[in-house]
Amino acid sequence: MRRGRPFLALAAAETFSLSGTRLSTIAIPWLVLSATGSPVLTGLTAMMEMLPYVAAKALGGPLIDRVGAKRIAIICDAASVIVVGLVPLLDLFGLLTVPLLLPVVFVMGVLRGPSDAAKQAMVPDIAALADVPLERVTGVASAIERLASTAGAAGAGALIGLIGPGQALLVNAATFAAAALIVAAGIPRMRRARATSDVRPGKASSYLDDLREGWRFLRGDAVLVSIVAMVAVTNLLDQAYGAVLLPVWTRESGHGPELLGAMLAAFTGASIAGAVIAAAIGERMPRLMVYTVAFLLTGFPRFFVLSVDAPLGPVFITLAIAGFASGFLNPILSAVIFERIPKPLTGRVTAMSTALCFALIPFGGLVGGALISTIGLAAALLLAGIAYLAATLAPLALRSFRGFDKALA
Repeated sequence: MRRGRPFLALAAAETFSLSGTRLSTIAIPWLVLSATGSPVLTGLTAMMEMLPYVAAKALGGPLIDRVGAKRIAIICDAASVIVVGLVPLLDLFGLLTVPLLLPVVFVMGVLRGPSDAAKQAMVPDIAALADVPLERVTGVASAIERLASTAGAAGAGALIGLIGPGQALLVNAATFAAAALIVAAGIPRMRRARATSDVRPGKASSYLDDLREGWRFLRGDAVLVSIVAMVAVTNLLDQAYGAVLLPVWTRESGHGPELLGAMLAAFTGASIAGAVIAAAIGERMPRLMVYTVAFLLTGFPRFFVLSVDAPLGPVFITLAIAGFASGFLNPILSAVIFERIPKPLTGRVTAMSTALCFALIPFGGLVGGALISTIGLAAALLLAGIAYLAATLAPLALRSFRGFDKALA
Protein backbone atom coordinates (compact mmCIF):
# COMPACT_ATOMS: atom_id res chain seq x y z
CA MET A 1 0.00 0.00 0.00
CA ARG A 2 2.80 2.40 0.87
CA ARG A 3 4.50 1.81 -2.48
CA GLY A 4 1.21 2.42 -4.28
CA ARG A 5 0.37 5.70 -2.55
CA PRO A 6 2.23 7.97 -5.00
CA PHE A 7 0.35 6.39 -7.89
CA LEU A 8 -2.98 6.81 -6.09
CA ALA A 9 -2.10 10.45 -5.47
CA LEU A 10 -1.17 11.03 -9.11
CA ALA A 11 -4.35 9.27 -10.21
CA ALA A 12 -6.48 11.44 -7.91
CA ALA A 13 -4.76 14.63 -9.06
CA GLU A 14 -5.27 13.68 -12.69
CA THR A 15 -8.93 12.88 -11.99
CA PHE A 16 -9.57 16.34 -10.61
CA SER A 17 -7.56 18.31 -13.17
CA LEU A 18 -8.84 16.36 -16.19
CA SER A 19 -12.48 16.45 -15.14
CA GLY A 20 -12.20 20.21 -14.69
CA THR A 21 -10.45 20.60 -18.03
CA ARG A 22 -13.17 18.58 -19.75
CA LEU A 23 -15.74 20.93 -18.24
CA SER A 24 -13.92 23.96 -19.62
CA THR A 25 -13.56 22.41 -23.09
CA ILE A 26 -17.37 22.23 -23.24
CA ALA A 27 -18.20 25.44 -21.35
CA ILE A 28 -15.93 27.85 -23.23
CA PRO A 29 -16.93 26.88 -26.80
CA TRP A 30 -20.59 26.84 -25.77
CA LEU A 31 -20.20 30.27 -24.17
CA VAL A 32 -18.74 31.76 -27.35
CA LEU A 33 -21.17 29.96 -29.64
CA SER A 34 -24.17 31.09 -27.58
CA ALA A 35 -22.94 34.69 -27.40
CA THR A 36 -21.89 35.13 -31.04
CA GLY A 37 -23.36 32.24 -33.06
CA SER A 38 -20.08 32.15 -34.98
CA PRO A 39 -18.26 28.83 -35.58
CA VAL A 40 -15.17 30.79 -36.62
CA LEU A 41 -15.01 32.77 -33.35
CA THR A 42 -15.62 29.54 -31.46
CA GLY A 43 -12.65 27.98 -33.24
CA LEU A 44 -10.52 31.09 -32.64
CA THR A 45 -11.18 30.90 -28.89
CA ALA A 46 -10.13 27.24 -28.83
CA MET A 47 -6.95 28.16 -30.73
CA MET A 48 -6.12 30.91 -28.22
CA GLU A 49 -5.95 28.29 -25.47
CA MET A 50 -4.29 25.46 -27.35
CA LEU A 51 -1.54 27.43 -29.12
CA PRO A 52 0.15 28.58 -25.87
CA TYR A 53 -0.61 25.18 -24.36
CA VAL A 54 1.47 23.44 -27.02
CA ALA A 55 4.30 26.00 -26.90
CA ALA A 56 4.50 26.01 -23.10
CA LYS A 57 4.43 22.23 -22.99
CA ALA A 58 7.31 21.91 -25.46
CA LEU A 59 9.43 24.62 -23.87
CA GLY A 60 8.74 23.47 -20.31
CA GLY A 61 10.50 20.12 -20.65
CA PRO A 62 13.98 21.29 -19.58
CA LEU A 63 12.45 23.08 -16.58
CA ILE A 64 10.76 19.84 -15.53
CA ASP A 65 14.10 18.01 -15.70
CA ARG A 66 15.87 20.81 -13.80
CA VAL A 67 13.29 21.96 -11.23
CA GLY A 68 11.36 18.73 -10.80
CA ALA A 69 8.02 17.53 -12.11
CA LYS A 70 6.28 17.76 -8.74
CA ARG A 71 7.16 21.41 -8.19
CA ILE A 72 6.13 22.45 -11.72
CA ALA A 73 2.77 20.66 -11.39
CA ILE A 74 1.97 22.37 -8.08
CA ILE A 75 2.96 25.86 -9.23
CA CYS A 76 1.01 25.70 -12.48
CA ASP A 77 -2.14 24.19 -10.97
CA ALA A 78 -2.16 26.72 -8.14
CA ALA A 79 -1.82 29.61 -10.60
CA SER A 80 -4.60 28.11 -12.75
CA VAL A 81 -7.03 28.48 -9.85
CA ILE A 82 -6.69 32.27 -10.05
CA VAL A 83 -6.76 32.51 -13.85
CA VAL A 84 -9.75 30.20 -14.39
CA GLY A 85 -11.57 31.95 -11.55
CA LEU A 86 -11.46 35.20 -13.56
CA VAL A 87 -14.05 33.89 -16.03
CA PRO A 88 -16.94 33.41 -13.55
CA LEU A 89 -15.91 36.65 -11.81
CA LEU A 90 -16.17 38.65 -15.05
CA ASP A 91 -19.39 36.84 -15.90
CA LEU A 92 -20.88 37.70 -12.50
CA PHE A 93 -20.40 41.42 -13.11
CA GLY A 94 -21.58 41.26 -16.72
CA LEU A 95 -18.12 42.09 -18.10
CA LEU A 96 -17.38 38.83 -19.88
CA THR A 97 -16.93 39.44 -23.61
CA VAL A 98 -14.97 37.56 -26.26
CA PRO A 99 -12.15 40.18 -26.34
CA LEU A 100 -11.72 39.77 -22.56
CA LEU A 101 -12.09 36.00 -22.69
CA LEU A 102 -9.30 35.49 -25.25
CA PRO A 103 -6.37 36.63 -23.05
CA VAL A 104 -7.74 34.63 -20.13
CA VAL A 105 -7.87 31.38 -22.12
CA PHE A 106 -4.39 32.21 -23.47
CA VAL A 107 -2.96 32.22 -19.94
CA MET A 108 -4.97 29.08 -19.11
CA GLY A 109 -3.13 27.33 -21.93
CA VAL A 110 0.27 28.63 -20.80
CA LEU A 111 -0.26 27.14 -17.33
CA ARG A 112 -1.95 23.90 -18.31
CA GLY A 113 0.79 22.81 -20.75
CA PRO A 114 3.67 22.45 -18.25
CA SER A 115 1.31 21.06 -15.61
CA ASP A 116 0.15 18.22 -17.86
CA ALA A 117 3.71 17.54 -19.02
CA ALA A 118 4.97 17.40 -15.44
CA LYS A 119 2.33 14.88 -14.38
CA GLN A 120 3.13 12.74 -17.40
CA ALA A 121 6.86 12.85 -16.64
CA MET A 122 6.18 11.35 -13.18
CA VAL A 123 4.78 8.12 -14.64
CA PRO A 124 8.03 6.08 -15.12
CA ASP A 125 9.25 6.87 -11.58
CA ILE A 126 5.88 6.02 -10.07
CA ALA A 127 5.76 2.74 -12.02
CA ALA A 128 9.20 1.90 -10.61
CA LEU A 129 8.09 2.75 -7.07
CA ALA A 130 5.04 0.49 -7.41
CA ASP A 131 7.14 -2.23 -9.13
CA VAL A 132 4.54 -2.90 -11.85
CA PRO A 133 4.82 -3.07 -15.67
CA LEU A 134 4.72 0.29 -17.41
CA GLU A 135 1.64 -0.74 -19.43
CA ARG A 136 -0.16 -1.39 -16.14
CA VAL A 137 0.44 2.15 -14.92
CA THR A 138 -0.25 3.81 -18.26
CA GLY A 139 -3.39 1.71 -18.68
CA VAL A 140 -4.76 2.58 -15.25
CA ALA A 141 -3.81 6.22 -15.80
CA SER A 142 -5.64 6.18 -19.11
CA ALA A 143 -8.72 4.59 -17.51
CA ILE A 144 -8.71 7.30 -14.86
CA GLU A 145 -8.28 9.95 -17.54
CA ARG A 146 -11.28 8.56 -19.40
CA LEU A 147 -13.32 8.33 -16.19
CA ALA A 148 -12.52 11.94 -15.35
CA SER A 149 -13.38 13.03 -18.87
CA THR A 150 -16.67 11.11 -18.71
CA ALA A 151 -17.67 12.62 -15.39
CA GLY A 152 -16.51 16.06 -16.50
CA ALA A 153 -18.43 15.88 -19.78
CA ALA A 154 -21.64 14.55 -18.26
CA GLY A 155 -21.49 16.99 -15.36
CA ALA A 156 -20.55 19.88 -17.63
CA GLY A 157 -23.65 19.56 -19.78
CA ALA A 158 -25.96 19.56 -16.78
CA LEU A 159 -24.05 22.28 -14.95
CA ILE A 160 -23.90 24.59 -17.97
CA GLY A 161 -27.63 24.15 -18.51
CA LEU A 162 -28.27 24.95 -14.83
CA ILE A 163 -26.03 27.92 -14.07
CA GLY A 164 -24.56 28.94 -17.44
CA PRO A 165 -21.14 28.30 -19.03
CA GLY A 166 -19.40 31.22 -17.31
CA GLN A 167 -20.28 30.29 -13.74
CA ALA A 168 -19.68 26.59 -14.43
CA LEU A 169 -15.94 27.34 -14.58
CA LEU A 170 -15.95 27.85 -10.80
CA VAL A 171 -15.86 24.07 -10.61
CA ASN A 172 -12.84 24.03 -12.94
CA ALA A 173 -10.97 26.39 -10.59
CA ALA A 174 -11.80 24.14 -7.64
CA THR A 175 -10.49 21.04 -9.42
CA PHE A 176 -7.14 22.71 -10.07
CA ALA A 177 -6.89 23.61 -6.39
CA ALA A 178 -7.58 20.00 -5.40
CA ALA A 179 -5.00 18.68 -7.87
CA ALA A 180 -2.27 20.99 -6.52
CA LEU A 181 -2.97 19.96 -2.91
CA ILE A 182 -2.98 16.25 -3.72
CA VAL A 183 0.31 16.38 -5.62
CA ALA A 184 1.91 18.38 -2.80
CA ALA A 185 0.78 15.98 -0.10
CA GLY A 186 0.78 12.59 -1.80
CA ILE A 187 3.73 12.39 -4.19
CA PRO A 188 7.31 12.22 -2.89
CA ARG A 189 10.03 14.31 -4.42
CA MET A 190 11.63 12.28 -7.20
CA ARG A 191 15.39 12.11 -7.56
CA ARG A 192 16.41 13.82 -10.79
CA ALA A 193 18.83 11.89 -12.98
CA ARG A 194 21.98 13.64 -14.11
CA ALA A 195 21.68 15.12 -17.59
CA THR A 196 23.80 13.75 -20.41
CA SER A 197 24.23 16.92 -22.42
CA ASP A 198 27.25 16.98 -24.70
CA VAL A 199 28.47 20.43 -23.64
CA ARG A 200 32.12 20.86 -22.71
CA PRO A 201 33.28 19.04 -19.54
CA GLY A 202 33.13 21.24 -16.48
CA LYS A 203 30.60 23.58 -18.04
CA ALA A 204 26.99 23.45 -16.84
CA SER A 205 24.47 22.89 -19.60
CA SER A 206 22.17 25.78 -20.39
CA TYR A 207 18.43 25.67 -20.88
CA LEU A 208 18.94 25.79 -24.66
CA ASP A 209 21.50 22.96 -24.47
CA ASP A 210 18.94 20.81 -22.68
CA LEU A 211 16.23 21.74 -25.17
CA ARG A 212 18.48 20.94 -28.15
CA GLU A 213 19.51 17.62 -26.61
CA GLY A 214 15.88 16.57 -26.24
CA TRP A 215 15.14 17.62 -29.81
CA ARG A 216 18.13 15.69 -31.20
CA PHE A 217 17.05 12.52 -29.41
CA LEU A 218 13.45 12.83 -30.59
CA ARG A 219 14.41 13.65 -34.17
CA GLY A 220 16.76 10.64 -34.33
CA ASP A 221 14.14 8.08 -33.31
CA ALA A 222 12.09 7.05 -36.37
CA VAL A 223 9.35 5.41 -34.30
CA LEU A 224 8.79 8.52 -32.18
CA VAL A 225 8.79 10.74 -35.28
CA SER A 226 6.17 8.54 -36.94
CA ILE A 227 3.99 8.52 -33.83
CA VAL A 228 4.20 12.30 -33.49
CA ALA A 229 3.29 12.91 -37.14
CA MET A 230 0.32 10.54 -37.10
CA VAL A 231 -1.09 11.68 -33.76
CA ALA A 232 -0.64 15.36 -34.66
CA VAL A 233 -2.93 14.93 -37.68
CA THR A 234 -5.58 12.95 -35.77
CA ASN A 235 -5.47 15.45 -32.89
CA LEU A 236 -6.09 18.29 -35.36
CA LEU A 237 -9.20 16.51 -36.62
CA ASP A 238 -10.32 15.55 -33.10
CA GLN A 239 -10.10 19.20 -32.07
CA ALA A 240 -12.13 20.29 -35.09
CA TYR A 241 -14.68 17.64 -34.13
CA GLY A 242 -14.87 18.41 -30.41
CA ALA A 243 -14.51 22.19 -30.44
CA VAL A 244 -16.69 23.09 -33.45
CA LEU A 245 -18.18 20.28 -35.56
CA LEU A 246 -19.92 18.44 -32.72
CA PRO A 247 -21.22 21.57 -30.90
CA VAL A 248 -22.55 23.01 -34.17
CA TRP A 249 -24.18 19.66 -35.09
CA THR A 250 -25.79 19.54 -31.64
CA ARG A 251 -27.09 23.09 -31.89
CA GLU A 252 -28.35 22.75 -35.47
CA SER A 253 -30.14 19.53 -34.50
CA GLY A 254 -32.15 21.52 -31.99
CA HIS A 255 -30.47 20.21 -28.85
CA GLY A 256 -28.67 21.89 -25.97
CA PRO A 257 -25.44 21.43 -24.02
CA GLU A 258 -26.95 18.48 -22.14
CA LEU A 259 -26.85 16.32 -25.30
CA LEU A 260 -23.34 17.55 -26.14
CA GLY A 261 -22.12 16.49 -22.71
CA ALA A 262 -23.94 13.14 -22.99
CA MET A 263 -22.35 12.38 -26.37
CA LEU A 264 -18.86 13.15 -25.13
CA ALA A 265 -19.56 11.13 -21.99
CA ALA A 266 -20.71 8.14 -24.09
CA PHE A 267 -17.42 8.16 -25.98
CA THR A 268 -15.15 8.61 -22.96
CA GLY A 269 -17.29 6.32 -20.79
CA ALA A 270 -16.89 3.41 -23.19
CA SER A 271 -13.19 4.14 -23.45
CA ILE A 272 -12.79 3.32 -19.75
CA ALA A 273 -13.47 -0.35 -20.49
CA GLY A 274 -10.83 -0.36 -23.23
CA ALA A 275 -8.28 1.31 -20.98
CA VAL A 276 -8.97 -1.15 -18.13
CA ILE A 277 -8.41 -4.11 -20.47
CA ALA A 278 -5.20 -2.49 -21.73
CA ALA A 279 -4.05 -2.06 -18.13
CA ALA A 280 -4.78 -5.71 -17.31
CA ILE A 281 -3.20 -7.40 -20.34
CA GLY A 282 -1.28 -4.57 -22.01
CA GLU A 283 2.14 -6.18 -21.69
CA ARG A 284 0.87 -9.27 -23.58
CA MET A 285 -0.91 -7.50 -26.45
CA PRO A 286 0.59 -7.20 -29.96
CA ARG A 287 1.01 -3.46 -29.72
CA LEU A 288 1.14 -2.40 -33.36
CA MET A 289 -1.85 -4.49 -34.44
CA VAL A 290 -4.03 -3.33 -31.53
CA TYR A 291 -2.93 0.28 -32.03
CA THR A 292 -3.80 0.21 -35.76
CA VAL A 293 -7.21 -1.45 -35.40
CA ALA A 294 -8.15 0.76 -32.46
CA PHE A 295 -7.34 3.92 -34.39
CA LEU A 296 -9.37 2.78 -37.40
CA LEU A 297 -12.42 2.22 -35.19
CA THR A 298 -11.92 5.42 -33.21
CA GLY A 299 -11.82 7.95 -36.04
CA PHE A 300 -13.81 7.76 -39.27
CA PRO A 301 -17.06 6.19 -37.94
CA ARG A 302 -17.68 9.12 -35.55
CA PHE A 303 -17.52 11.66 -38.36
CA PHE A 304 -19.51 9.57 -40.84
CA VAL A 305 -22.47 8.89 -38.58
CA LEU A 306 -22.95 12.61 -37.96
CA SER A 307 -22.42 13.55 -41.61
CA VAL A 308 -25.43 11.43 -42.67
CA ASP A 309 -27.49 12.89 -39.78
CA ALA A 310 -28.21 9.47 -38.30
CA PRO A 311 -30.73 9.11 -35.45
CA LEU A 312 -29.42 9.45 -31.91
CA GLY A 313 -29.50 5.69 -31.28
CA PRO A 314 -26.94 4.76 -33.97
CA VAL A 315 -24.93 7.87 -33.07
CA PHE A 316 -24.54 6.75 -29.45
CA ILE A 317 -23.75 3.15 -30.48
CA THR A 318 -21.03 4.40 -32.85
CA LEU A 319 -19.60 6.67 -30.15
CA ALA A 320 -19.52 3.79 -27.69
CA ILE A 321 -17.64 1.50 -30.12
CA ALA A 322 -15.22 4.28 -31.03
CA GLY A 323 -14.69 5.14 -27.39
CA PHE A 324 -13.99 1.52 -26.42
CA ALA A 325 -11.36 1.26 -29.15
CA SER A 326 -9.78 4.57 -28.15
CA GLY A 327 -9.20 3.26 -24.64
CA PHE A 328 -6.36 1.08 -25.95
CA LEU A 329 -4.47 3.94 -27.62
CA ASN A 330 -2.95 5.99 -24.79
CA PRO A 331 -1.70 3.02 -22.71
CA ILE A 332 0.11 1.62 -25.76
CA LEU A 333 1.46 4.99 -26.91
CA SER A 334 2.65 6.02 -23.46
CA ALA A 335 4.44 2.72 -22.87
CA VAL A 336 6.17 2.85 -26.27
CA ILE A 337 7.30 6.45 -25.74
CA PHE A 338 8.56 5.98 -22.17
CA GLU A 339 10.45 2.78 -23.05
CA ARG A 340 12.42 4.58 -25.74
CA ILE A 341 13.57 7.59 -23.67
CA PRO A 342 16.57 7.56 -21.27
CA LYS A 343 15.66 8.69 -17.76
CA PRO A 344 17.75 11.93 -17.80
CA LEU A 345 15.79 13.06 -20.86
CA THR A 346 12.34 12.02 -19.69
CA GLY A 347 10.96 15.47 -18.94
CA ARG A 348 12.11 17.27 -22.06
CA VAL A 349 11.52 14.47 -24.59
CA THR A 350 8.07 13.49 -23.29
CA ALA A 351 7.07 17.15 -23.10
CA MET A 352 8.40 17.86 -26.57
CA SER A 353 6.87 14.75 -28.16
CA THR A 354 3.44 15.34 -26.65
CA ALA A 355 3.63 19.03 -27.52
CA LEU A 356 4.39 18.15 -31.13
CA CYS A 357 1.48 15.70 -31.07
CA PHE A 358 -0.65 18.67 -29.98
CA ALA A 359 1.00 21.12 -32.37
CA LEU A 360 -1.89 21.21 -34.84
CA ILE A 361 -4.65 21.23 -32.21
CA PRO A 362 -4.73 25.05 -31.96
CA PHE A 363 -5.80 25.16 -35.59
CA GLY A 364 -8.43 22.42 -35.32
CA GLY A 365 -11.18 24.79 -34.26
CA LEU A 366 -10.37 27.18 -37.08
CA VAL A 367 -10.30 24.32 -39.58
CA GLY A 368 -13.67 23.10 -38.36
CA GLY A 369 -15.19 26.58 -38.48
CA ALA A 370 -13.75 27.32 -41.93
CA LEU A 371 -15.01 24.01 -43.34
CA ILE A 372 -18.53 24.63 -42.06
CA SER A 373 -18.52 28.18 -43.43
CA THR A 374 -17.35 27.08 -46.89
CA ILE A 375 -18.86 23.66 -47.63
CA GLY A 376 -21.50 23.17 -44.95
CA LEU A 377 -21.69 21.00 -41.84
CA ALA A 378 -22.41 17.61 -43.44
CA ALA A 379 -19.64 17.92 -46.04
CA ALA A 380 -17.23 19.21 -43.40
CA LEU A 381 -17.87 16.15 -41.22
CA LEU A 382 -17.41 13.75 -44.14
CA LEU A 383 -14.21 15.41 -45.38
CA ALA A 384 -12.71 15.45 -41.88
CA GLY A 385 -13.62 11.78 -41.46
CA ILE A 386 -11.93 10.78 -44.71
CA ALA A 387 -8.78 12.68 -43.69
CA TYR A 388 -8.86 10.85 -40.33
CA LEU A 389 -9.14 7.49 -42.12
CA ALA A 390 -6.12 8.31 -44.29
CA ALA A 391 -4.04 9.24 -41.23
CA THR A 392 -4.93 6.04 -39.37
CA LEU A 393 -3.68 3.90 -42.25
CA ALA A 394 -0.12 5.18 -41.65
CA PRO A 395 1.01 2.16 -39.53
CA LEU A 396 0.22 -0.08 -42.50
CA ALA A 397 2.07 2.14 -44.98
CA LEU A 398 5.18 3.37 -43.12
CA ARG A 399 8.12 1.06 -42.42
CA SER A 400 9.19 3.15 -39.42
CA PHE A 401 6.30 1.69 -37.39
CA ARG A 402 7.97 -1.75 -37.58
CA GLY A 403 10.08 -0.82 -34.53
CA PHE A 404 6.96 -0.06 -32.48
CA ASP A 405 7.42 -3.04 -30.13
CA LYS A 406 11.16 -2.56 -29.42
CA ALA A 407 12.10 -0.89 -26.12
CA LEU A 408 15.38 1.03 -26.31
CA ALA A 409 15.82 3.00 -23.08
